[in-house]
Amino acid sequence: MKDAKGTLLDYLSSFRDPEKAASLFAEDGVLELPYLSSLGVEPRYVGRDRIAGSLTWVLSAYPDWEFRPEDVTVLIDTPDQAFAEYIAHATAAKTGRKVHHLFMGRAVVEDGQITLLREALNVLAAAQALLPGGAADVPAPAPGDEIHSF
Repeated sequence: MKDAKGTLLDYLSSFRDPEKAASLFAEDGVLELPYLSSLGVEPRYVGRDRIAGSLTWVLSAYPDWEFRPEDVTVLIDTPDQAFAEYIAHATAAKTGRKVHHLFMGRAVVEDGQITLLREALNVLAAAQALLPGGAADVPAPAPGDEIHSF
């Protein structure tokens, strides 16, 4: 049975195969990207099917998306948790813009399966890459809207 670091590295290396990557999660495992909510994107995926669906979406938005081993740095490594930084150098399908997405991710692993992977990335860079008008296409909050930065 793999520890947290090994399981996280397996996930990153299998990202291009969403079913395989999602199989590394517990049945009720969670993938969270909290800052995506500022772009109107679902920030939490529970269960292998939803996780695989989110990865499939990423690959449709960035067909050349991958995490190369040389772009992964594990900073914290315990038997049940790992924290790493990893970069995807990808081109957005709709705009043709190249982006260098730096992620920070904390993986919690029990019995060799990811129960929680919480990631953070620069959502401004995502908007600039994906949206035709870049960040200008992100709608302004309506009066009274709550703004969260967590």
